Amino acid sequence: MRWTDINDIAIELCEVHPEVDPQSVNFVDLRNWIITLDGFDDDPDRCGEKILEGIQMAWIEEAE
Repeated sequence: MRWTDINDIAIELCEVHPEVDPQSVNFVDLRNWIITLDGFDDDPDRCGEKILEGIQMAWIEEAE
C-alpha cells in the first residue's frame, strides 16, 4: 500500500483497530499506525495533512 491507497488503508485500520473511534485519533498516531500496517510500502515522509485527513474520513465511513 501507498499513501494514495486511501480506501485500502482505511479498511486495514478498521481491521487492526476495531475498538478505536477514528474521529478521536490525532494525526501523529494515525501516521504511525499507517506506516506500521502490514503491506504498507511507501516513504513515511511523503505524507501530509491532506492525505491524513482523507484517510481519516475514509476510516470514519468504513467504521460506520
